[in-house]
Amino acid sequence: MQSLEVISVNLWHIVASLLNLLLLYLMIKKFFYRPVKNMLEQRQNSLNSRYQKAEEALKQAQGDQRLYREKLSLAEKEADAIIQNAVRNASYREKEILENAKCEADGIVRQAEENAALELKKAEKQIRDEIVSVSAALSEKILEREVSPSDQTNLIDSLIREMEEPHEAHRS
Repeated sequence: MQSLEVISVNLWHIVASLLNLLLLYLMIKKFFYRPVKNMLEQRQNSLNSRYQKAEEALKQAQGDQRLYREKLSLAEKEADAIIQNAVRNASYREKEILENAKCEADGIVRQAEENAALELKKAEKQIRDEIVSVSAALSEKILEREVSPSDQTNLIDSLIREMEEPHEAHRS
């Protein structure tokens, strides 16, 4: 019969075990469940707060990115406008410089033409003076004596030689 006592069910043991289990459940619930639940709620709130901050930071970053793109676009447009303005100014300056150079060149050509005309007048005057002096010398020689055709040729040749000698001296 002893073997039956080992297998037998003792009602008081079951009730005591159930009371122990109930007491243990209440103690765990009071001392561990609520603090752990509060800790998990705080952890969840902390995570939710971090997610919310991350979303706000993402929205802010997206807004900043949009603002950056707008500013970049405006800067590119402004740079294009500055370049176009510089090209226009350079073109205007180029035309102005070319016009000034043309005016200066025209002035130089006009001055050169005037100088050439003056030199031509001087040369014509010198030639006239020489013709007059040659004519005067020839007339003087002719009046000095009567000239035969051979004397006349010799006389003209000598006058031409006399005229060439001073010019050759001036050229040297």
